[in-house]
Order: sequence, then C-alpha cells, then structure tokens
Amino acid sequence: MNTLVNMKNVHLSYSERPLFNGLDIEIEKGKITTIMGPSGSGKTTLLRLITGQARPDSGEIIVDALSLSTLSQAELFTLRKRMGMMFQSSALFTDLNVFENVAYPLREHTDLSDSLIYFLVLMKLNSVGLRGARDLMPNELSGGMVRRVALARAIALDPMVILYDDPFSGQDPVTLGVIMKMIRSLNEHLNITSIIVSHDVDEVMALSDYIYMINEGQVREQGSPASIKKSDQAMVMQFIRGEYEGPVPFQYPAAAMSKDLHF
Repeated sequence: MNTLVNMKNVHLSYSERPLFNGLDIEIEKGKITTIMGPSGSGKTTLLRLITGQARPDSGEIIVDALSLSTLSQAELFTLRKRMGMMFQSSALFTDLNVFENVAYPLREHTDLSDSLIYFLVLMKLNSVGLRGARDLMPNELSGGMVRRVALARAIALDPMVILYDDPFSGQDPVTLGVIMKMIRSLNEHLNITSIIVSHDVDEVMALSDYIYMINEGQVREQGSPASIKKSDQAMVMQFIRGEYEGPVPFQYPAAAMSKDLHF
C-alpha cells in the first residue's frame, strides 16, 4: 500500500474517558477513505490528530512519511499548508465575500501577485461551479453554495490531501449529489487523497474506496463498501441499517432511575 497517513496503536483519553484505545488506521494515497462510527466515537478528533491539532497520549501518527511527534511547530505548520480542510460548519469568514474567502489562504501563505491570485481564485471557484458568485457575501449563499465555497478554499493551495468533516450533513438531495460529484472529480483530476468522516451511510457507500468503522476506541471493521455491507459484526450491521436495538446503546450509562429519584 502506498500509505499517506498511518496511525499506529493510538491511545487518547479526555478527562479520564478513553476515546481511542489502540487505534490502527492506514490511508492510501489517491483514494477516498471514510471513517464512520456512532456519535461520540471520535471521528472529528481523528481529523484533529492527523492535522496535529491534537496529540495522542501514546502511539504514532505518520503523515507523508513524517512522524508528527517529532516535528517542530514550524515544520508542522509547513505540513498543514499541504492539507485542505472542509469544516462541518464550512467556517467561511462572514465579513469577506466569496472571492476573498477563497483568496485568504493564498494571501496568508504565499507571496503570489494579486493578478496571479485573481486567476487562481477564479479557477478554483469555476471548478465548484461558483465563479459567477465571487462577489456575493456568505449570508447571500444557500447552504449548498456555502459548502462549495468552503471546498474551493480547501483546494486553494493545491493540497496533497483534503479532510472533510461531515460534508453531507443537512444537505438536500440535489446538493448531496453535487458535493459527491465534486469530491470524486477533484480526487481524480487533482490526484489528491480524500479523508471523510461521516455517518451518512448511503453517500459513503456510493463514494468511498475504503471505509473504516470505529467504535469504543478501536477499528471494528474495514474494507471496501461491498465488504462492509457483508460484515457479520452486529455493531456494523446495526449502524448501516439504522436499527434501534443492538450493541450501540440508546441510553448513556446511568444509575437506576429509582436511585436518581431517591425512591
């Protein structure tokens, strides 16, 4: 495997609550890899680990042959410039128009001339179908347009990898189709790697090359969408089918009701 990201025996706890307990994940270059799992399983935190925003308690995280634990702050910042991020909330700057939102990483991290930045921004916006919306403000955009602007900004620096935090959440069917088509097209035409965290089963199954199912701090299943669908693990099937009863509980652990009510 031509590996871009390798997470080895990763452990992480928050306030003594274990989140990852020996997590092992390998992400191949040029592929669309999705991390799935129940709410609270650490999917977004996993992206923070890959970008070095969070540090594991133990274990190793290697990105493009670089061990994150050995990098200086300057080296980590340099690596992050090669990563694009599409946030769950899109995180556009509300006081900047569409053009300036996409231009921001170019102005911040390069010494390119204004004329070259103008050309590059229009190219990125054109790739997501929004070149004509360059003068609009974020509050003038639909939810789907906001996601597409965020994607244009994520590819502004021609990254080696794009990380998508729940890109399908809250989108109508047409917008979902557009976003899925853009992710696949950008992955193929720009020869980049895509890492998605999501719980949208149908979209993930249609788009991904490889899927990891995580729960209770470890990988519970992995493989192609076809192999995931054939899993014999109860947790995986409960998640895929959206079933109420199964290994993933509805109730958060608590004392008996009679004890809480002092009966």
